[in-house]
Amino acid sequence: MADPELAACTTVEEVAAAVEAWVRDHLPVAWQDAGRAGGASAVRSVRTPEEYRAWYPTFAGSGLVVAQWEPAYGGLGWPRALARAAEQVLAPFHLPRLNPLGLNLVAPALFAHGTEEQRLRFLPPIVGNEEVWCQLFSEPGAGSDLASLATRAERDGDRWVITGQKVWTTWAHLADFGVLLARTDPDVPKRQGITYFLIDMHQPGVDVRPLMHIGGEVDFNEVFLDGAIVADEHRVGAVNEGWAVARATLSGERQMVSGAGSGGVDRIGGSGTRRLIGLAKDRSAAGLPGGWDDLHIRDALVRLWCEEQIRGWTNDRIRAGLGAGRSPGPESSIGKVHGSELNQRIQHVAAQMLGAAGTAWDGPDGSYAESMPAEIRGMLRSRANTIEGGTSEVNKNILAERVLGLPKEPDQWDGVPWKDVPRG
Repeated sequence: MADPELAACTTVEEVAAAVEAWVRDHLPVAWQDAGRAGGASAVRSVRTPEEYRAWYPTFAGSGLVVAQWEPAYGGLGWPRALARAAEQVLAPFHLPRLNPLGLNLVAPALFAHGTEEQRLRFLPPIVGNEEVWCQLFSEPGAGSDLASLATRAERDGDRWVITGQKVWTTWAHLADFGVLLARTDPDVPKRQGITYFLIDMHQPGVDVRPLMHIGGEVDFNEVFLDGAIVADEHRVGAVNEGWAVARATLSGERQMVSGAGSGGVDRIGGSGTRRLIGLAKDRSAAGLPGGWDDLHIRDALVRLWCEEQIRGWTNDRIRAGLGAGRSPGPESSIGKVHGSELNQRIQHVAAQMLGAAGTAWDGPDGSYAESMPAEIRGMLRSRANTIEGGTSEVNKNILAERVLGLPKEPDQWDGVPWKDVPRG
């Protein structure tokens, strides 16, 4: 149940006052003091991720995590103007939403295509971070061309039996549930024979194997499905019409990964360039190279800051559409293409600032990953930004065809049954 004093607000002024009161009553005093004195970076210095996760149910229970959602789903039912007023009050205290895949990928599909029973069952635990989600879409032979996927779902009464393999599944090793695309009819063209499911990751027949990337961390996984079961009541949308449902998820994914720190990992902290400008000034104050006194570094950071403002405005337009009840559409690809490339440039400049100190480092017991500078880790991780969430090439095709109205790319297999299309 959302906070009743917050739920009763009807004006921007009432929201600002009520949220200020909620902060005073519910945030630990050290977080409040740090946020008011130094914003997000100061809050991170006095709060561990574990402490934030332990406190998070308080945030979720207020309704402020998803203020525009209806109270039955964990929100406050506020219009966009009231939600933005609340965010302005909360901004200095750095309260990120946990369970981003659930909030940004699963929720849009459930709002657009799910049943009311599904929304009531799954949305509140997503808001509270009680059930963590992943996305089981990409496969070894179906990445950029996702619609060619081969994982099978075969009906057995009121349930489905799933067999196949998924790969590059973010946080599958942490997930309780996953959104799954599987082929239910191989005798029709590829986009017409796919169905969208919600699958329990904690069951026999689901084997998750982590994939370590170059920075020494695990974000991605491969998932093997061998006789896993999904009840028909956890099918979203009609049988064989999962591609339309998936588009809501894919648009949400592009929106989620379109900012600095894309991929769910904000390597340099803060709000991209704003945090990096602060680091540059700190380096200059300490007499270190690669700081704000370096004309080349300053020029690069100001240019990146300008680009980040444009990205933010684009994302605001998309969020405004969501607040008005529209699913994110092809315009979300604008932010994804620009944001992923922008984040790579931001992380590259962060690494450049280290100079020679970023070229080599010692690690305990020969482990390079544990002592790797955060700026280098961020630069390495950002290389995936133009691939994950749909490659930049695929997203540019979407923009060309569905935003600019240009002719579609020729496809000699268009309309051919999936089973007859060459693969491999």
